[in-house]
Amino acid sequence: MALAWSFSAHAEAASNKTKPAVHKKMAAVKPAAKGRYAKVMVPAARPSFGQMAGLHAALDPLDLRSSVALVIDQDTNEILLRKNDQAVLPIASLTKLMTGLVISEANLPMSEMITISQADVDTEKGSSSRLAVGTVLSRGDMLHLALMSSENRAAHALGRTFPGGLDTFVSRMNARAQSIGMRDTRYVEPTGLSSRNQSSAHDLALLVSTAHKEQPVLRELSTSPGREIEVGHRTLQYNNTNRLVKSPQWDIGLQKTGYISEAGQCLVMQAQVSGRKLIMVFLDSAGKLSRIADAERVRRWIETSHHSAGAVATARQG
Repeated sequence: MALAWSFSAHAEAASNKTKPAVHKKMAAVKPAAKGRYAKVMVPAARPSFGQMAGLHAALDPLDLRSSVALVIDQDTNEILLRKNDQAVLPIASLTKLMTGLVISEANLPMSEMITISQADVDTEKGSSSRLAVGTVLSRGDMLHLALMSSENRAAHALGRTFPGGLDTFVSRMNARAQSIGMRDTRYVEPTGLSSRNQSSAHDLALLVSTAHKEQPVLRELSTSPGREIEVGHRTLQYNNTNRLVKSPQWDIGLQKTGYISEAGQCLVMQAQVSGRKLIMVFLDSAGKLSRIADAERVRRWIETSHHSAGAVATARQG
């Protein structure tokens, strides 16, 4: 049974800027009192690397908002859907899946307590965190928050406290990527806040498959719907960044979301649909909920089409 559509394009390497510039555009507003239009400056979203490379020009039968997509049968390695799957782009917090894989394979004590330090504060994007400097949590809790809620300080602390330090940890991330065939992947830090953490859909599918098959703890923590964490005298509620883990229509074995402006909205999952174990990768999706909508489109497509033989559709350039 062949069920696939494909389109390939090559993304140009876009220059990385540590602090993404905020572009401005003019907008007209009408004051109620004077009845005139006044021009004000409002921020415009910085285009992603995929947008700058023209990857969104590809039109596909499922009308996906992701410029990069890949769906593979995990058991047979049959490619069911592919779109720009060799394009190398920033991957944002999908990085944390490799962070989790390296931590879990190191067999470090999960009960060991780790303290959030000033070094874990995000100076790349200036993102916030509820884990204040001085917060003490177990390595297991840090890993849980990094995978489930994409907690940046938790992920950074995991790398910083790795035996040998952060540089050793990042080297281990890159070595592990090479060992499983991720030839177009590079990591420079463990959170995904840097746009220099880059990969392709093809490589990420290898990572998802490896993590799902070899590390039950990653399956459990990444699909956990929520968790209460005791921080000092407070109890903090953390939830999963992927709403689909709570949906009765989905059977998700492993997942991770990601977003920075350079990467767009990203999502990887291992899920069972219509009796098939699938690996799904969506990169550079436009719109806050678009990665979820794309996953839903693919699920419905598989459910309605997976029994039909020889169903092939071809994407085209817009």
